[in-house]
Amino acid sequence: MFRFCRQQQARTIRALYGVIVAQARSPSFYSAYLVPDSVEGRFDMIVLHLALVLRRMRREPVRLAALGQSVFDLFCTDMDHNLREMGVGDLAVPKQMRRLGEAFYGRALAYDHALDAAHGEELVAALARNVFAAADATPPGAVPLAGYVRAAEALLRGQIDAAIAAAVLRFPDPDTI
Repeated sequence: MFRFCRQQQARTIRALYGVIVAQARSPSFYSAYLVPDSVEGRFDMIVLHLALVLRRMRREPVRLAALGQSVFDLFCTDMDHNLREMGVGDLAVPKQMRRLGEAFYGRALAYDHALDAAHGEELVAALARNVFAAADATPPGAVPLAGYVRAAEALLRGQIDAAIAAAVLRFPDPDTI
């Protein structure tokens, strides 16, 4: 019985992370929203979607906190695997993982702060800085991406805990935002 529950939980964690990655890879982000179609751009889109999901899971820390931590752990495992596939040597992987972890936490904090802000300029600025690597001017994709992020956050907020715990996770269609 215990083994069955662990296997079911592992499937749920993989399914949740799979939905996050699949959404982050949506071609619309790279064509219509003009997110750079690069390793960095794809990383930033995974981080953005993971941060949104973990933000939602923190609303119900008792029921979803452990699940959220497990999804984050799978993200870390996936990033480690990807670094090794890209040819990063064993000695350099821990340093790169620390850099990726710092990038995740910095971005997640910036997105949380921006989503909690009363006006939308902070979210546009956070996306311009992190996703588009723009320091001064606002890239053309930052404003529509901010609209998508707000829609995604609202849709995630409305999803019930039991559905999320069963790996039923929905994001808005980026083509319709």
